[in-house]
Amino acid sequence: MFLTLLLYLVLGAVAGVVAGLFGIGGGLLIVPVLIFSFAAQGMSPDVLTHAAVATSLATIVVTSISSVRAHHKRGAVRWDLFKPISVGILVGAFLGVKVAGMMPGSLLQVVFGVFALCVAVQMGFGIKPSAGTEPPSPTTLSVGGGFIGGLSTIFGIGGGTLTVPFLSWKRVQMQQAVATSAACGLPIAVMGALTNVWEGWGHAQTDEWSLGYVYLPAFAGIVITSSLCAKFGARMAHSLPAPVLKRCFAVFLLCVGAYLIGKNLY
Repeated sequence: MFLTLLLYLVLGAVAGVVAGLFGIGGGLLIVPVLIFSFAAQGMSPDVLTHAAVATSLATIVVTSISSVRAHHKRGAVRWDLFKPISVGILVGAFLGVKVAGMMPGSLLQVVFGVFALCVAVQMGFGIKPSAGTEPPSPTTLSVGGGFIGGLSTIFGIGGGTLTVPFLSWKRVQMQQAVATSAACGLPIAVMGALTNVWEGWGHAQTDEWSLGYVYLPAFAGIVITSSLCAKFGARMAHSLPAPVLKRCFAVFLLCVGAYLIGKNLY
């Protein structure tokens, strides 16, 4: 158990640095590493992918709180946009977990692999949506939030890779889009984590150290180090060549996506 916890402390540190460096949630790193780790531990293939996604979402609950507070102190969060989008997020996040629960673990890995490939292409080529012609309406924000919440809980992420482009497309200033996206990550993670606890409660194949689908040793290890190291990653972002680093991470996601798709389809 000590070595297992040590592994997750290291994972949390790396995920925190990645989040700070690239301004994205650590879920894109945490989920695939947990899939490999849980498989190595002998966790049942029927639940290990769901456990990886659920545990990632649970860690985001804790790490997003400090991020939201930091952005709020700077007055960058558009709370007027957060309110309607969060309504859609809560509904979408709940439904997303339900949809993921109906998928076999192999299919969920393929879906995550496809998403990783898409993010790899976006990061590698710096693709950004052009600004729309109209400001966002409450209905548009709620519907968009529903899709963001649903997809985020399927992939085990805080939604930044989806929310920031969506808000930018809706003519929200980039700094405010990033800050508001950070705030949106909290309801995504809370609803996603709680629903995964409910969905996995009493499942015969979950590990004894699990709360529903959330694997507690991994949750504890990642939370302890990720927030601290995110600050270190943010400082590094100002001194290291960001485009090169983004391309390196894009290659990592490309390899992860290709592996998960190939492993489960061929």
